[in-house]
Amino acid sequence: MKYSQTFIPTLREVPGDALIASHRLMFRAGMIRKLSNGLFVYLPLGLRSLRKVETIIREEMDAIGSLEIKPTVVVPGELWKESGRWTSMGDALLRVKNRLGADLVVSPTAEEAFTSIVRGELSSYRQLPLLLYQINTKYRDEIRPRYGVMRSREFIMKDAYSFHTGDESLDEHYQAQGRSYRRIFKRCGLTVIPVKADSGAMGGAGSEEFMVESEIGDNTLLLCKGCDYAANVEKAECKLDYSPRFSEDIARGAAANTPPMEKIDTPDVKTIEELCAFLKTGAGNFIKTLIYRGVNVELDLSTAPGCKNLSRRRPSPGSPEIWDEAFFAVAIRGDLDVNEAKLAAVLKASELTLAADTDVVRITGAPVGFAGPVGLDTVPVVLDQTVTGMNDAVAGALEKDRHYRHAAYGRDFTGWLTADVRTVRAGDRCPLCGGELYEKKGNELGHIFKLGRKYTKAMGVSYLDENGKTSFPTMGCYGIGLDRTLASIIEEHHDERGIIWPLPAAPYHVIIIPIKYQGAVKDACDTLATELETAGLEVLLDDRDERAGVKFNDADLLGIPWRIVAGDKSLAAAPPRVEVKRRSGGEPRLMPLREAAGEIAGAVHRELASFKG
Repeated sequence: MKYSQTFIPTLREVPGDALIASHRLMFRAGMIRKLSNGLFVYLPLGLRSLRKVETIIREEMDAIGSLEIKPTVVVPGELWKESGRWTSMGDALLRVKNRLGADLVVSPTAEEAFTSIVRGELSSYRQLPLLLYQINTKYRDEIRPRYGVMRSREFIMKDAYSFHTGDESLDEHYQAQGRSYRRIFKRCGLTVIPVKADSGAMGGAGSEEFMVESEIGDNTLLLCKGCDYAANVEKAECKLDYSPRFSEDIARGAAANTPPMEKIDTPDVKTIEELCAFLKTGAGNFIKTLIYRGVNVELDLSTAPGCKNLSRRRPSPGSPEIWDEAFFAVAIRGDLDVNEAKLAAVLKASELTLAADTDVVRITGAPVGFAGPVGLDTVPVVLDQTVTGMNDAVAGALEKDRHYRHAAYGRDFTGWLTADVRTVRAGDRCPLCGGELYEKKGNELGHIFKLGRKYTKAMGVSYLDENGKTSFPTMGCYGIGLDRTLASIIEEHHDERGIIWPLPAAPYHVIIIPIKYQGAVKDACDTLATELETAGLEVLLDDRDERAGVKFNDADLLGIPWRIVAGDKSLAAAPPRVEVKRRSGGEPRLMPLREAAGEIAGAVHRELASFKG
């Protein structure tokens, strides 16, 4: 391809709203342009690299037996109402109506569409497992799209979905997808960190994210210095600094030497910090109790304290009872924070927020700041594991300006549910080896989920098993963001001059730069380009009437892996020579013209093969 025949509008200036390297360089290299806030157009150079990423993903999906289909981007709103996500997705879901008044959704994800497709065709266990995927456009109405294509409103995703007769089959394919993801990101030249993750609004029993380290990452990762433990902060666990006492009898025995609980006056004291100062002790000796409101809670709350005050709605066929709204008290050690993602997973709530002050007063009978687990029976009390190790604690007394001291778990209070709902921090100990955990910021490129039967039950997808009984298939979901993957390649591979493409994602393998595109130089460059293309390489020939310095600067900006420079002087040598240089580094070297095509083609093919290996 000749430079003059393509469209690569490079820029010398950086756009004012471009805050990260990939955003700046994709604009400057003429890869993308902004159509509107969060909406970007891929120009020819950018589209070539995007298609390279797409090809890598498609090859790896096909290799593990996934079958590609092409669903619509706009889907019926009724499917989202069936799954329960019509409301739970919030304002990020772009809802529209057609001329007949029917509700439609511009897809942000494709669980409903794929589940509906399979529902219409599945009848027998002999059709399973079924492995389907798409590479398609998505839309999420982001409040603050930023960082170019790293977080845009319209984007391209690879979504794969698998349907199985049981958990063993699901787990087998889940592991195959995980291995495939590692190959995909290796072939893209990316260093990824696989981490345990929260399933969030997707639901399901387990998930793994594939992260790249990033200063502007949306995610906080906890990693161990002593082993390979890695988790998103939303899912991270840590080794406890005590033995949790889940037995009330054990707890009562441990509290035997604790003085009897007593109620004390704490005038004008509400916060943990104020209590620490007032009682001259540390935050770790307090029980912090917060009131949360959960929406669409999928738990059996029929025997829970305060259940008569809950709002219930009729369940979907085959689904558990779902409570429209439920309030919970959450007690945790005072020096720790509640991890709301963990809590939402424990409560199986689609949405979780701190209760309004008016609800706190109604539930606890006291102003905000005086809640505690002792005597609280108007709502279910969820205890973090840390609270089960507390035998001599300070807690709110459910009265204004009053607290308990010497409160002991098992003797003075228990909980309706005990779980790990703490936020893990740097410096905590690894749950596997006890080593110290440290933090990194990361961006998510891919996420794989074990969805279980969440969607198949909600949407009535069934089949007859080998005994002729009706069963619901169990599902897996596997996503990769193509735009974000492309931007992350640039984030990891660039310098002050521009992009440094790994060969598999490069828009072209070789750029040929004639000092002046005329006479013998033109003939040599045309011949060299033809030989390289015949050998299977993608070549950009810079035939522009520009100064050599401009061409060199643009070549560095575009980041094409191999650069060949031809001029009258080098071609006049015996034998005629060209200058060859790798964008990734090293000194330029002179190479005989007649050997250049064969040597460079061989090097490119060997390097591409190494990425697949």
